[in-house]
Formats: sequence, C-alpha cells, structure tokens
Amino acid sequence: MNLPKCPECDAEYTYEDSDMYICPSCGHEWPKDQNLDDSLIRDMNGHILNNGDAVIVTKDLKIKGSSSVVKVGTKVKKIRLIDPEANADHDIDCKIPGLGALKLKSKHVKKA
Repeated sequence: MNLPKCPECDAEYTYEDSDMYICPSCGHEWPKDQNLDDSLIRDMNGHILNNGDAVIVTKDLKIKGSSSVVKVGTKVKKIRLIDPEANADHDIDCKIPGLGALKLKSKHVKKA
C-alpha cells in the first residue's frame, strides 16, 4: 500500500488511523480526503478555508523585517485567499489590528 509522505516534514513513514493520516516523525495529522483536491486551501486541521472566514493563529509568527510578533491565539477576521504559487507559500491575505496587512501560511492557522 502506498501512503502519502508527510506534508510537514516530508517523512515517508506515515500510517492510517480511521479517516486520518499520521506522521510518527513530527506528529502531524491530516485527513485522508485532503489529497483529493490540491487546489483547495486548507487549515492545519484539513478544514477548507473560504474568503471571509475567521482564523486563529496557532504558532507565534515573527514578522520579517520587524521586531513584531503575531501571537498564538490571535483571531484574524475576513481573510482573503490568494494563489500560493504567486506568493511563495503564503496563501492568506489579511489585516491584523495593530500590525497591518500581512500574508500568512494556511498551515499556521485553524478555522475559527
């Protein structure tokens, strides 16, 4: 049986658990149906994101070129999805109060 590699760490030793794939190397979990349509943008838990959704940041994110940090638990409202190929992995465009307009990676947010 050919199981997919981990999308986080690229390890090849993944395993199935009911309707999820799990990576024993980094602990990342993702739904089996995530691989069906790669054109959809999904959060860290595999939920499909849409324009106008609200998301919560799941990791402290340093802002490049600044000493500011987007803290864990920051709620971001009214996101806009952008083409990740045109923006080097960043697929969410948003405005965060106090920080301004930023681009985020969907793997560091969860749907609120």
